[in-house]
This record gives sequence, C-alpha cells and structure tokens, in this order.
Amino acid sequence: MNTYKMIDVGEKKITRRMAIAGGTIEVGPPAFVRIHDRSIPKGDPLTLCQLAGIQGAKAAAQTMMLCHPLPLDHVDIGVEPDPENHAIHVFCKVIANAKTGVEMEALAGVNAALLNIWDITKMIEPGLRLSNVRLLVKSGGKSGLWLNPGGVPDWVNEHITAAKEPVLKGRKAAVITLSDRAAAGVYEDKSGPVLCESLSEYGAEIVDKRIIADGVQTLTDAIKDLLSNEDLHLIICTGGTGVAERDLTPETLEGLFDRSIPGIGELLRSDGARFTPLSWSSRAVGGLIGKTLVVALPGSPRAVAEGISALLPALLPHLIRISHGEAQ
Repeated sequence: MNTYKMIDVGEKKITRRMAIAGGTIEVGPPAFVRIHDRSIPKGDPLTLCQLAGIQGAKAAAQTMMLCHPLPLDHVDIGVEPDPENHAIHVFCKVIANAKTGVEMEALAGVNAALLNIWDITKMIEPGLRLSNVRLLVKSGGKSGLWLNPGGVPDWVNEHITAAKEPVLKGRKAAVITLSDRAAAGVYEDKSGPVLCESLSEYGAEIVDKRIIADGVQTLTDAIKDLLSNEDLHLIICTGGTGVAERDLTPETLEGLFDRSIPGIGELLRSDGARFTPLSWSSRAVGGLIGKTLVVALPGSPRAVAEGISALLPALLPHLIRISHGEAQ
C-alpha cells in the first residue's frame, strides 16, 4: 500500500530562503507586435502576468499536494521581451523566512505568469509554445546556495545574497585549524578557508591563519604567539572539539582563559542541534584571554558555517565591544 506524507520540517531552523525561477513563452511575430503595442483585446498580458505570477507563487501549496504552505515575505515577477525570437521571458523571485525552501513557489509563479500570457494571447496566435521553465538559484537552509549548472543570467548574481553588514569592520582576527592530517598534508584544510571567508564577509581583517596538529602544547604555543599581537580582537579555532583521544582543544583553551563564557558553547550546541542531534557531542567553548575573544568550533566545514551563523552578526561584535570597554 502506497502512503503519502508531507515531510516533517518541525525541527528545522527558520532561515532566510530565496529562489529564482525562469521560463519562456514563444508568441510569434504578429502576437509579439500586439503585445508590444498593448493592443490585444483582452488586455495587457505583461501587466496581468505579473499579478498572476504573484498569486501563483502564493497559491503553490494549493496545487502541489505535498508542498508546505508558506507565508511569503516577497514575490517579484520580472518580464523581459525578446524581439529577436518573438518571445517573452518571465522570472519569479520568492523570499521567505521559513523552515523549507521556496523553489516550488518560484516555479509556480513562473508557470502562472506564462499561462496568463498564453490565455490572453491565444486569440491572436493559437500556436504558442512554453519552454525552458527551470529553477535558476536557491539559497538558505542547510544546503546553502545552489546555482543551476546549466548557467544563470548575469543579473541573478545580484540577487543571490544580501550584503552582510560589516559588523567586524576594524577588527583583527586569526584562524587556527587543528588537524593532525591537515597539518601533515594528508588532506586539504577546508574548514579554515570557510571560516576566513565568513569573517571577511562581516568585515574582519584576517591577520593570521594557521594549520597545526592536535595537541595541548601545539595549540598553547600558537595562541601565545598570536597574542603577542596586542591589537588582535578575535581568535577562532576549528577542530579538536569532539571526544576522540586527540581532541584536546577545549581542555587547552580552558586552561588559558582568564574568563570563560559558557554561553558560547551552549549557543553553538543548541543552535547546531536544529541541524543534527550530533551537535550535542561537540565540546565547543569560548572565553577571553586578556581582551582577546577566543572561540573553538567543530572541525567540519558545515559545522563551521553553522557556528558562524549562530555567532554573527550579533554576539561576537557585542563581546568584542564589551571586552574592550567600548560604548554600546
């Protein structure tokens, strides 16, 4: 017996979701001229298709049986006439803060817009043709950014992600990757670059990046060397927070902290648990050594990205300001 169900997204994290879809309707020379002149008796198809596309995106869950109904924050329908091919290209951008993606809403918006152009134009040209309906981009959630491998228009890049506020502008940061195998050159460090890129996006200046072997002494030496730079605001370590025999990052840092900040580890574990229950096995920690904020994140690139999303844009800048006695 076949069973059908909506996927349970109750434990997933609410994030900003965005999707852009596109499609084309070929209308032929006579209809294209009438569309351009807005002389079709039933009305202006380009204006009406925009309204229909918005409504189509909003009603996606009513026509797709297992699609989650979502409160949409934004729907935008773009129309691009193509005189050379006597066609109309339609694009639909959808944004929502939700637990699941909005790609079906974007595709539903495109299809509704195209079908309304068809309905209004069919009296001029019955031989219409829909083509190239596809998802161009989606972002948000655990999977991050996806771009259609077949290529996307240049203008799509402007809509992929909103610019991050440079809340770490003027702050100097160092990144330490702890991994025996990466330090030995057995495999490429992927977590460190993710961390550097994320901090840079928020305006931080990366003044040092190191890959060292696991171990109390190696990490202690690296931290003390970095702290010889009195202007360093932030050190973030990645790796060595698990329960393997060589995972000694928490013990090492707690022995160096002047003041521990337990809430950092609590936040990272509780936020990470929205993505995987294995987050509770992480022993991530945070604290101050002098005025320098030091945080230890897990070692995987995905855990690093999730950890940074929990710490920024609010907590890290706040802790740096307070530790340096800066006005709020």
